[in-house]
Amino acid sequence: MTGVRGTGLTRSYGTGETLVHALRGVDVHAEPGELVVVRGRSGSGKTSLLHVLGGLEKPDSGQVLVDGADLTAMRPEQVLELRRTRIAYVFQAFGLIPVLSAAENVEVPLRVLRTDPSERDRRVADALAAVGLERHAHQRPAELSGGQQQRVAIARALVHRPSVLLADEPTGQLDSGTAGVVMDLLVQLVHGHGVAAVVTTHDPLMAERADRLVELHSGELRAPEPAAGG
Repeated sequence: MTGVRGTGLTRSYGTGETLVHALRGVDVHAEPGELVVVRGRSGSGKTSLLHVLGGLEKPDSGQVLVDGADLTAMRPEQVLELRRTRIAYVFQAFGLIPVLSAAENVEVPLRVLRTDPSERDRRVADALAAVGLERHAHQRPAELSGGQQQRVAIARALVHRPSVLLADEPTGQLDSGTAGVVMDLLVQLVHGHGVAAVVTTHDPLMAERADRLVELHSGELRAPEPAAGG
């Protein structure tokens, strides 16, 4: 299969009285070109789920498949290589390097992969154009608005052409208008590039743009509750 699939995922932290069950047998998947939104309150396990799906943490039990490859059975160096080539991340705090320009930030994943310089320049230009920031290529993060910084982060995430996109509260630091623009851009890019995307949020408005919505409650995944009066 392609895309990303987690089956029977559990993850706990601490011991004894401090033991926290972040994930309790979670099953979740996203197909190519599908945007799956995981909605839940702070502390519901959303970030833990993304960390496990992306190979940043290993689950206590369960399996993660990325394009059919078993992430949970790989050696650390194999996981690192898969993360570099097939998985992309977008974070709430943008994660841009302050001393680098927008173009240089987008370029970072390609430098890690040692992409040919001419191909690198072309991909960076294409990625910035895709998020509407080609005129801001030489500006540093401090010279950009929050929405523009998040669009740079999205361009950086997609520049190496991943098959899986994981986004943790990508609009959490944005006002509602800017958040809507960024979310619409994510939808457009996911559908246009055939990326399998899992996005976490506690914002109910983001659910309207999802291809599929699930809810996480205390580490357990559930179908969304119907709207009041519906």
